Amino acid sequence: MAMTTDMPATAADEKSAKRTLTGRETQLKMTWRRFKQHQLAFVSLWIVIAFYLVAIFAEFVAPTSPGDYNPRYTYAPPQGIHFIARDEDGGWQFGPYVNGYKTEIDREALRRVFTIDPEVRHPVGFFVPSEPYRLMGFIPMSRKLFGTLEPRAPFYVLGADRLGRDQLSRLVYGTRVSLSIGLVGVILSLFFGVIIGGFSGYYGGLFDSVVQRAIEFIRSLPTIPLWLGLAAAFPQDWGPLQTYFAITIILSMLGWTELARVVRGRFLALRTEDFVTAAKLDGASDYRVIVKHMVPSFTSHIIAATTLAIPGMILAETALSFLGLGLQAPIVSWGTLLQDAQNIRTLAGAPWLLSPGVVVVVAILAMNFLGDGLRDAADPYGR
Repeated sequence: MAMTTDMPATAADEKSAKRTLTGRETQLKMTWRRFKQHQLAFVSLWIVIAFYLVAIFAEFVAPTSPGDYNPRYTYAPPQGIHFIARDEDGGWQFGPYVNGYKTEIDREALRRVFTIDPEVRHPVGFFVPSEPYRLMGFIPMSRKLFGTLEPRAPFYVLGADRLGRDQLSRLVYGTRVSLSIGLVGVILSLFFGVIIGGFSGYYGGLFDSVVQRAIEFIRSLPTIPLWLGLAAAFPQDWGPLQTYFAITIILSMLGWTELARVVRGRFLALRTEDFVTAAKLDGASDYRVIVKHMVPSFTSHIIAATTLAIPGMILAETALSFLGLGLQAPIVSWGTLLQDAQNIRTLAGAPWLLSPGVVVVVAILAMNFLGDGLRDAADPYGR
């Protein structure tokens, strides 16, 4: 006679069952345990944290100010960082350094060409002295994370642009603008989407019909003409960053529609569930039923929508700034940096100016993988 067993199949399942039976694992701990099992999302979490740490401490991480330029090094190629070199006696010398440049004249193209000079070495160090600056705008400091120990030595790890500005420093400062530009918009979209979509699905009737017609009208508006109209409607004395923040907030207030529809659908499915009926019979108010009982039941959908909205904001800023409709110089962002990569010479002679595009791809993929991992970990029906 065949025998059946209800024992867990693996050791991990057995530990999970013991934790569930003893009741010692909270919902937060269970979500974190599931998230760590999603290896790609776990790695993406550290990548996203690294991006935001660079954005917060941009003044400390960037070797120079984004506006510092040196016309002697226009379109200078990237300098590789080396750690081992031979000294004059034939021995080995350890320590980070970069090679200098030597200039040659291309007689066919009639322009100056930089080549790496292996005979010239500029030592590199950490926490090097620098010009006084204010970290995050209010902490006085006079040291950088890394740089050359010689004050006027060239240091272009990612090369230089057409004005001789350090591409790495401008990329670091652009990270701060591009990653922070959409946070306010995402918060507003999340707030309006959950509130309006929740009440629409919970009460239904005439209110639901009006909200759905308004959502359909908002979603039918073309984005680019709306962006152009808003950009022309703001006062001319506003700065480019102030104008862009204002447009982002307005478009975010119009961008809550997708999340509102998701929340409405979930509320329509949950309002007839037994736990909702029990809460009502227990005398709970509509606000408590919505906030304490219904919204936590589909937290995974809200997390997924939020984490996917931030990359959408970043892509919108990058694309519009690249087309000249968003941020403009002297504001530094990933989109404005990519404006320098719109000519043939960049593609042929200075491909390092395409580095902001690589950073955008890495950041978007990391945030999308992080959102997928958070959604799966917060799913109450997952393992």
